[in-house]
Amino acid sequence: MWQSNSLIDQLNIDYPIIQAGMAGGVTTPELVSTVSNAGGLGNLGAGYMTPESMVNSLKEIKRLTRRTFGVNVFIPLYPQATGAEIAGANKRLEPYRNDLQIEQEPTPELDRSLFEKQIEVLMTEQVPVVSFTFGVPPREVIKDLKKEEIVVIGTATTVEEAIINEEHGVDMVVTQGSEAGGHRGTFSGAFDQAMIGTISLVPQVADQVKIPVIAAGGIMDGRGVMAALALGAQAAQLGTAFVTCQESGAKAQHKAAVLNTKETDTVVTSVFSGKPARGIRNSFIEEMEKGDGHDLLAYPLQNMLTKEIRREAASQNRPEFMSLWSGQSPRLSSSQSASSIVESIVSHVEKTRFRV
Repeated sequence: MWQSNSLIDQLNIDYPIIQAGMAGGVTTPELVSTVSNAGGLGNLGAGYMTPESMVNSLKEIKRLTRRTFGVNVFIPLYPQATGAEIAGANKRLEPYRNDLQIEQEPTPELDRSLFEKQIEVLMTEQVPVVSFTFGVPPREVIKDLKKEEIVVIGTATTVEEAIINEEHGVDMVVTQGSEAGGHRGTFSGAFDQAMIGTISLVPQVADQVKIPVIAAGGIMDGRGVMAALALGAQAAQLGTAFVTCQESGAKAQHKAAVLNTKETDTVVTSVFSGKPARGIRNSFIEEMEKGDGHDLLAYPLQNMLTKEIRREAASQNRPEFMSLWSGQSPRLSSSQSASSIVESIVSHVEKTRFRV
């Protein structure tokens, strides 16, 4: 039975369908709750959220659903940058600020207390499921969460990273194939050596770890979910499929770009945030990548420098300067409700599994 495995039991969901916790405002409380109410697992992307914003969103999610939901947070990174390096990065971005009439030049500042405060909120608000990206949390954090009966999910882009997650005590692991949209979750080794496709990564991880595996990367519909389960995953995580849904908080230009692009139009780039991420190629990416890369700061510093550019570009309807994150299966995207997406997957699997 495709609806019966240890992951489904542990998460207390009806179907092995997980909505990715995409940061930056895509995962509204309406989206999270709708997916959970439909029998999947909705996830709030809280990577950039302040504790106060998290609390407000969590209260709204709880108002809208009594089903299991999750929250995704980022493992913090604290890169160093000299004044000269920051000035160089800002100089490289100056033409875009001038074009958008942005007067203020930002100075990136790292909040070294944010992660700890986010964990406190997750525990205080008794969030049922917490997932992590960009690394593995300290063992003490995992133990504290599990003491509160919170299910802990890690992210891996290689077999080695999946093993590291398991050794740290996470309950299950998302295996992120190279087809996935948005930021790469690579944290051990070079990202270009971790660009392994979902169909190759999932079975290899499943053979090497004992914890449940969640497949991610390029999965958009019932066919992808069935393939993930056949490869040894106990669930499939979908991100881009939900970017264009009605409850998504993605900007209108972002939705339109995904709905009208091709599989050949996405590229992995670091120019927006300082960390490799897959999105739709536009003039900002093409122009910024003409340099040697030395004028880019590491994540999250670069992300802080481009934040206002991306925000103002959306406000002025300038998608050529926006980060239009998308996986490699945009032709399979659609503009419908999140519940319809889940229902369509379930219907496809139910109809197909009796014919194979």
